[in-house]
Amino acid sequence: MLDHSSKTASADPLTEMLRGLRLEGVDYARYQMTAPWGLLFPAQKAARFHFVAERGCWLRTPTDEWVRLEQGDAVLLPRGAEHALASAPGACTKPLGKCQFQTVCGDIVEARGGGDGEETLFFSASMNFNVDGQHPLLRMMPELMRMHELAANEPGIPPLLATMACELALDRVGAGSMLTRLADVVAAALIRTWVEKGCGDSTGWVAAARDPDIGRVLAAIHLDPANEWTVEALAGVMHASRSAFAERFAAIVGETPARYVAQVRMHQARQWLVRDRMRIAVVARRLGYDSEASFSRAFKRIIGASPSHFRAGEADAPTGLSGQPPASSAPQQFGEP
Repeated sequence: MLDHSSKTASADPLTEMLRGLRLEGVDYARYQMTAPWGLLFPAQKAARFHFVAERGCWLRTPTDEWVRLEQGDAVLLPRGAEHALASAPGACTKPLGKCQFQTVCGDIVEARGGGDGEETLFFSASMNFNVDGQHPLLRMMPELMRMHELAANEPGIPPLLATMACELALDRVGAGSMLTRLADVVAAALIRTWVEKGCGDSTGWVAAARDPDIGRVLAAIHLDPANEWTVEALAGVMHASRSAFAERFAAIVGETPARYVAQVRMHQARQWLVRDRMRIAVVARRLGYDSEASFSRAFKRIIGASPSHFRAGEADAPTGLSGQPPASSAPQQFGEP
């Protein structure tokens, strides 16, 4: 659905918008924990992914409920909300910093801990999206996605999970690279399945994105935010008059076309500043501003802070699983094997 090779003229606008959405794994860890044990995963900017390979465990959700994760289960927390994994509900959980980590292969670190009971083997990753955290789709995602709830009827998922379980043994050449790549694919499959099943909501931004007319406009904006979009140009995308387009856009999306374009452009600018470490002058030029000062004023008005705050700071840097600087890996595009 989201592979470039599947692009057709009839693809719906939401599919078009998601075509370039990517996940990039930045930190991976293999946990061998013996009961009793409990680990607290603090809130972070990056998404969290877990795959349980042996025996299962318990998850304390962001809403403070304990749910059972069975062997072969996978979960994704798209916004990195605080949660915990443990050998039993209510178990005492400890911060990740209390674990002893060591590099075992490639980009993977390993942690061991707990008591002298049964062993649970699971794999965790921190992952970044290549879009700003304020992208409407990311804001709509639930705090927690569980594989068995979303992909029960997806025939391609069980083989991926079975292969992940085999690679977790880490006793074959290249196992680390295979495992990190598989983790990116499985996390991407979770989100793709959520999108294909309607994103859990038929109202709001998703409904606007799936509107045959407005959806084309939103897709055009998100696929090329640096373009100099005018109301006339956007009305042309919808094949409507300027006034008819502006009225319908505001009614469905909830704000004016100019305001929506400005927000998308500045969120893209923040990505360039934080993720790509672009100079402010370069970002301003890419977005068509005559001066760095005029861009900075527009950026601060929408984002709430100056571009220099993001260019110089590390506020949006991912939190590593082991407390070490995250390792990088190739980005995974949704729908890409």
